[in-house]
Amino acid sequence: MTFSAPEKATHSTMKRTTVRLADGRELIYFDRDENADRGAADRRDLPPRPPAAELRRDPLTGEWIAIAGHRQGRTLLPPADQCPLCPSAPGRPTEIPAAGYEVAVFENRFPSFSASAPDDGAADPGGLGETRPAAGRCEVVCFTADHDASFSTLPPDRVELVMRAWADRTAELSALPGVEQVFCFENRGAEIGITLGHPHGQIYAYPYVTPRTRRMLAVARAHRERGGGDLFAEVLAAERKAEVRVVGRNEHWTAFVPAAARWPFEVHLYPHRRVPDLCALEPAERAAFGPLYTDVLRRFDGLFGVAMPYVAAWHQAPVREGRDLACLHLELFSIRRAADRLKYLAGSESAMGAFVNDVLPEEAARMLREAVTN
Repeated sequence: MTFSAPEKATHSTMKRTTVRLADGRELIYFDRDENADRGAADRRDLPPRPPAAELRRDPLTGEWIAIAGHRQGRTLLPPADQCPLCPSAPGRPTEIPAAGYEVAVFENRFPSFSASAPDDGAADPGGLGETRPAAGRCEVVCFTADHDASFSTLPPDRVELVMRAWADRTAELSALPGVEQVFCFENRGAEIGITLGHPHGQIYAYPYVTPRTRRMLAVARAHRERGGGDLFAEVLAAERKAEVRVVGRNEHWTAFVPAAARWPFEVHLYPHRRVPDLCALEPAERAAFGPLYTDVLRRFDGLFGVAMPYVAAWHQAPVREGRDLACLHLELFSIRRAADRLKYLAGSESAMGAFVNDVLPEEAARMLREAVTN
């Protein structure tokens, strides 16, 4: 399936080509070149797709936990010449059959959530919790064919193409039966726990609203019921007025260290116009995001002169609830707290969810503003 989607503000086009991998998984190419040839077939002899994972509900917290034992066998940090996310080459087939690509998205071979999950739930025979299929979908987003690149080195037009791919996937995954929330994210760095070094992110289509989102929506709702306004807008306005924690800004976005940052180096990027999800961004807002975000990423790397491990997490409104309360924003954070020290989630954080931050947020913002960028 191929189509071109015009953008009225920039009159640019995006070619979207869908193919199937050897085991039936879907692969989608996103290109700016309408003449890009995406006809290469996946001729690998792949094993059957793994069995669906299971969701178990913790009776003490009410949270759903995905049990996905098949993920133990996923590929772990292969050498560059065996990377499954690089384009295919003669004698070296990969997850991407094409000899080159701009942005590629495919179904994860080792998913935590799967459309193949059966639709019959059953009581957990071993406890008070309940179980149900881990229905949903997990996708891998390859930002570039260049194995040695990083998101921070992507040019603005490539970042914009990635954002359009994120929006496309958010819309499609939100329409799947049973999906309640779509989460686009990137893990970067061995310290974070990545299994593949190639520049890539992931998308989870959850069959429930995640605990963090539920908590944020509950706080925003309580704020409104007490007579307040849009809590996210008020937070953004307060940070822009205070300025002390602002790392960068432009016409459409502001990047700031939150006053109650959990992580040693944590930056939130908010659009100035409240929107519920990536699909609702205007072309000008998408275009303005890349230059600011990649600048912040380069500042992260410039802090200690090493590639910073990080998690970049898009917070979007759930599919069916809280859309009038939620505000799209990106949270970027690193576990590195000094050149030779990492922050580990020990007793307070891991057991109780009560964070202690060793770095003053105002100091973190100052360090990021003064960081040398290449």
